[in-house]
Amino acid sequence: MASIEMTMPKMGESVMEGTILSWLKKVGDPINEDESVLEVATDKVDTEIPSTHAGILKEILAQEGDVIQVGKPIAIIELLTERDEPLTIRPSETPAPMEQKNVVDVDQAMDLKSPGTLLTNPKKNRFYSPLVRNIAKQEQIDLSELENIAGSGKEDRLTKQDVLNYLSSRNSQSDSVDGLLESTINNTPLTLSGEDEIISMDRMRKIIASRMIESKSISAHVTSFVEADMSPIVSWRNKFKEKFNATSGQSLTFTPIIIEAVVKAIKDHPMINIQVQGDQIIKKSYINIGVAVALPSGNLIVPVIKNAGLLDLKSLVIAVNDLAHRARTNALKPDELDGGTFTVSNVGSFGNVMGTPIIVQPQVAIMAIGAIQKKPAVIETPEGDFIGIRHKMFLSHSYDHRVIDGSLGGGFVRRVADYLENFDINRSI
Repeated sequence: MASIEMTMPKMGESVMEGTILSWLKKVGDPINEDESVLEVATDKVDTEIPSTHAGILKEILAQEGDVIQVGKPIAIIELLTERDEPLTIRPSETPAPMEQKNVVDVDQAMDLKSPGTLLTNPKKNRFYSPLVRNIAKQEQIDLSELENIAGSGKEDRLTKQDVLNYLSSRNSQSDSVDGLLESTINNTPLTLSGEDEIISMDRMRKIIASRMIESKSISAHVTSFVEADMSPIVSWRNKFKEKFNATSGQSLTFTPIIIEAVVKAIKDHPMINIQVQGDQIIKKSYINIGVAVALPSGNLIVPVIKNAGLLDLKSLVIAVNDLAHRARTNALKPDELDGGTFTVSNVGSFGNVMGTPIIVQPQVAIMAIGAIQKKPAVIETPEGDFIGIRHKMFLSHSYDHRVIDGSLGGGFVRRVADYLENFDINRSI
């Protein structure tokens, strides 16, 4: 039977490497085409990698924790032809299988309570994967300390989970407090009490922290606020939401309605839909809307609705619901996190009335949607003004003052509010 190399696939335009989190198959296992073989982490998302061919996993070339460049071989698959009968592996022909380990994602690993195991005889000259070395560097674990941690991998190799379990145990002990008292954040010593809880950042939180600092250092953030009267939209949604759910199986939320207004306003103000490269401004020909989604872990991810300017309201509803669901179930593809040109963040879902969101690079603007609240308001009519109850919502527009001045940034968010306030309540969906 012929064999073929399985390589690290390209998982997005800017993704050049991936870290192997776990192998879902072991040597000797049969594999169907498109069946998931391993789980890989990039700086954007964790994802399962399917096999491109049916066959038998003959050899694993990269171990858990290894960082592999796109296009490099990670396994060898022995192909099955139509004339091949189902393969039965006899014990004498079975390659030594990889030792089975529990598969735990980074967020779960941070919550493990079982203590890490220490060795009485340190393991000298043991191999450590780049991922393990990176965690050790970030957590200030020196080589002598690593050598005392028991490994659960093949030939006692130290895995990511081994290190995270050890950190969980160490942080609950008094010697960890002594060590952390000597650590610094921005060269300022920490002051801790014996009752303080030490929580290690997971991988995604570290990425978010790095990107937020990067964005603040790149863009000159300014925020403009507008309060929009959402009464027409609230009335229209209440009229259609149950019928729409019954006919389409989709929830009709306010977010896609607001995204529709944002897209219309971008078409009116195309210089919002730009990126900066050096001293050049790149005006994008398409409108890709990022939608910030809060994950069960508490982290934040921003999947992208591609070509939102070509979608009607029903299509936007379906796209928003689909991306939000798959974001929360860790089923997004790396490409679905790339290419955004403007981002919308619904802080109202947390009960917040407004916010000052941080721009997602390399974009130059982001809008936060506040909670919709009933408020007394002055209503103007030909017969005179009177006080009435209206549904009001704040829009917070943060933009890069390097390339967007107040007239454009403020005018844009005002235009979004105008589209919302003049919503056609006679339209259908």
